[in-house]
Amino acid sequence: MVGIKPLGDRVAIKRAVAEEKTMGGLILTSSAKEAPQVAEVVAVGPGTKDEPMELKVGDKVLFPKYGGTEVKYNGEELIIMHQNEILAVIE
Repeated sequence: MVGIKPLGDRVAIKRAVAEEKTMGGLILTSSAKEAPQVAEVVAVGPGTKDEPMELKVGDKVLFPKYGGTEVKYNGEELIIMHQNEILAVIE
């Protein structure tokens, strides 16, 4: 991600695309789609003396439904949050 550098122990993440179909093959309307809580880390801050960065660009992560701050930058929707708000890294 060019142009955004989170400060301190913050990360910028980009939400995964919502599923278009159910597992059974039904097509979901836009109002029925649930926003996924899976994202990719697109930028990381330098960390702090007390909180070194554990995440890196490219990590797939789980995050809380109402965590972070949603921002729009260069037409992309991103979420910026502290790294300690991230629930897990998907391996």
